[in-house]
Amino acid sequence: MNFTQKMLATALLALGLGTAQAQTSVTLYGIVDAGVQGASISAPNYSSSNYGMANGTQSGNRFGFKGSEDLGSGLRATFDLEAGFNLGSGVSGQSGALFGRQAWIGLENSNWGYVRAGKQYNFATDYVGAIDPFFQGFGQANIGTTFGTANTTRYNNMLKYQTPTFSGLTGGIGYSFANGMTNVYADPTNPTVVAANTSNFATNNNGRVLTLGGQYVNGPLTAVASYDVMYGASNVTLSNYSNPTQWILGGMYDLSVAKLSLAYSQTRNGWFNGQAAADSTFSAGTYGNAVGGVLLDPNFGANSYMVGTTVPLSGTQKLFASFQYAQPVSSMANTANLSIYSAGYQYDLSKRTNLYGYISQANNYAFIQDAQSTVYGLGMRHSF
Repeated sequence: MNFTQKMLATALLALGLGTAQAQTSVTLYGIVDAGVQGASISAPNYSSSNYGMANGTQSGNRFGFKGSEDLGSGLRATFDLEAGFNLGSGVSGQSGALFGRQAWIGLENSNWGYVRAGKQYNFATDYVGAIDPFFQGFGQANIGTTFGTANTTRYNNMLKYQTPTFSGLTGGIGYSFANGMTNVYADPTNPTVVAANTSNFATNNNGRVLTLGGQYVNGPLTAVASYDVMYGASNVTLSNYSNPTQWILGGMYDLSVAKLSLAYSQTRNGWFNGQAAADSTFSAGTYGNAVGGVLLDPNFGANSYMVGTTVPLSGTQKLFASFQYAQPVSSMANTANLSIYSAGYQYDLSKRTNLYGYISQANNYAFIQDAQSTVYGLGMRHSF
């Protein structure tokens, strides 16, 4: 090969590499969040108080890889692999899963939307979570405490489709063949906890979920809706249980001087557990620690309400606050209306780094009569 041929081959190789790089992109991203937090809980025959380092308060700590490849004719292959971790100890989050926050692959087109397969957020998280003044963070202050399906809820083994946006309207549907959530079955005649079979391909013996959602954005107005139904395992032989459901309607309006948020929900035949337990017949150690689980109980449900606001104080500061209220619809004794008052403050040091402070007070915490929970803290968050 002469010099001219070598130069031509080198140029063609460089051109080929340049084209590949232009068509394919992979991005490393993440959030690191840590601070100090105080918490106190009191209930009949129980009390605790502690203060120390907290991590992932405003946003869960994470790092991930997301990418896209141009397949031509407007079609793109996409993926996202996202891992959670504890910043204080360095250990993996989500029970040690390698990519416990998200793990999916999909196809996307501007004309027909996207389809994805893997571990993904439900539509309550995608749409309803967007109107939460607390950004689905800050523990019991976030909307997921009383709107459980909006508690950054992820389903394993899910096929998910979302439409493109038509005149501000977007919608989607997803189905999980094995949701990977903790399923607690409450027998109304003999309250017990039964572990569900989570074998990946024993479909009818898994907890399965159908999730639906819609979002409308037009100028300062955002309107959202979602519906989730969890199908229990067919091999659970209790005397009776029903499929838990939750639907949510909400909206946000930007008045420039403040954003106002409202949401309403009905949950029936159990509870999609958010930041607090639901069933007072179970101890905190039995069900309350199963954050992200599902309670199947035809004797329990709740109507939930949220009103919130975000007030910009300047280009670098904002206040946010919310009031949540949940009324149990239950035949169980000793349940009570849950109310939560929360306020927070954020100061931006840059586009990627901010300081924050917050306080939240819950009355009849976890729907338990006379239970109280107070949390407060300061922290710093950086995204990359």
